[in-house]
Amino acid sequence: MVLNSISFECGQGECLAVIGESGSGKSTLGRLILGMEKPDRGTVLIRGKRVENRTARLGAVSAVFQDYTSSIHPFYTVEQALLEPMKLLNVSRQDAQDKLDLLLEQVGLHVSYRAKYPHELSGGEAQRVCIARAVATEPDWIVLDEATGALDGIVQRQVLELLKSIRKIYGTGLIFITHDIQAAAYISDRVLILRNGRVEEIALVSQLKDVQSDYAKQLLRMALR
Repeated sequence: MVLNSISFECGQGECLAVIGESGSGKSTLGRLILGMEKPDRGTVLIRGKRVENRTARLGAVSAVFQDYTSSIHPFYTVEQALLEPMKLLNVSRQDAQDKLDLLLEQVGLHVSYRAKYPHELSGGEAQRVCIARAVATEPDWIVLDEATGALDGIVQRQVLELLKSIRKIYGTGLIFITHDIQAAAYISDRVLILRNGRVEEIALVSQLKDVQSDYAKQLLRMALR
């Protein structure tokens, strides 16, 4: 059993961080939220509808993963990658084309990046493209699974600032899955702490210093050394 007795909500426009040690079940939880896996018991609801219903999640939730090198089709240009989710929602070609330059601008990339291929991008640039693709359909929520984990310090900070900006522009809720408590505290409203597949504690970022469980206290001490 990977996850047990998990129950929580993430409101639209909220940023909820999910933190925990390796093996705590964070990525499995992310895949369940995205409908990539089905729970043995229980339900995952988006807007009150079961996530396994494709129409419930289509346009409502998207994702950004840690491995940006495999997240974009290697033979797609940036333009093709950004157009793909809009085609699924039957956005007209003209509207999609009009939106491309705006998306690139919002993630800090020049319009010339339209013609670039993944191998021509740095790690930070590739992740910006993945974020632009995730917001292309203006979803209610984006699940970010260790989306900044493979980036160096300066680029990581830039991407966190970008996520804060995107959240402000679109009112998008973020489920920010990470092992990095400092990054979680920087971007999130609440933090959900996972331990061995269970919710150890949920706390407001402003009240992290007042967490109750011994495990949560220990995790915070180790992260803030």
